[in-house]
Amino acid sequence: MRRKTMAAPPRQIPVFRFAPSPNGRLHLGHALSALTNAKMAAETGGRLLLRIEDIDLTRCTPELEQAVLDDLDWLGIPYERPVRRQSEHFPLYRQALDTLIARDLVYPAFLTRGEVKARVAAFEENGRVWPRDPDGAPLYPTEERNLSPEERAGKLASTERHALRLDMEKALAAVGHPLSWQETGDGKRGEISADPAAWGDVVLWRSDAPGSYHLAVTVDDAAQGITHVVRGLDLFHATSVHRLLQDLLGLPQPIYHHHRLVLGSDGRKLSKSAGDTALASLRADGKIPSDIRAMVGI
Repeated sequence: MRRKTMAAPPRQIPVFRFAPSPNGRLHLGHALSALTNAKMAAETGGRLLLRIEDIDLTRCTPELEQAVLDDLDWLGIPYERPVRRQSEHFPLYRQALDTLIARDLVYPAFLTRGEVKARVAAFEENGRVWPRDPDGAPLYPTEERNLSPEERAGKLASTERHALRLDMEKALAAVGHPLSWQETGDGKRGEISADPAAWGDVVLWRSDAPGSYHLAVTVDDAAQGITHVVRGLDLFHATSVHRLLQDLLGLPQPIYHHHRLVLGSDGRKLSKSAGDTALASLRADGKIPSDIRAMVGI
């Protein structure tokens, strides 16, 4: 009698994404990220999606978005159409935010950057050290977590400008277990322990923007079915916050690959203000796509 064999489960097709912000011209660092995503997608038989992270409506412009598309087409990056734009999905981010608000994990924060800077300076005058996040920015003071409903209502009535921040202490208590992620990149590899608390009470919404980077990219990655997040090592530690939000919102966890950075002559990572490394400038100087690949080591 012939035994029945169990059919193998269908193979999940890997899904990658390149997600630039159109607030400046793409440079060699972006080229490395786009080319790495394209290379890994091709090697795994996966898909490559393009997401335009234009949540900052002040700095992001249609002209700069078109420049991004032109640079990627010139490089020969084979991304799928249509392109996803964050500016077209603000209600989705608000829905996720409302979920966290309903769980009492979010609070309104009223201190300006200048007020926080002054408080930190006064605290450190006598040699004390204010806690800072992995990027070196001072953590936001936490006393507004505990304002009474009356105090919050009064502040909201007296000012329109405020942010909504994640109460990190409550959020970690709501998760109730250690967080980690799978890393395959150019630094540490394997299972990486996440430390969201190192970032303090991160911003989830601002009065001048309908969301934050952390919230939007976490929601977008889930909405697009991203299985592999490939990005620069400068975002390695930010993954801790994304893992926390994924757990709180019941979203799937991708595999992460943080690649090396392209550094300038000063040893720092490139920025969009460094016009001499902009792909458009290099193209105008006669460089061709194979030159760019060689310059970034691909």
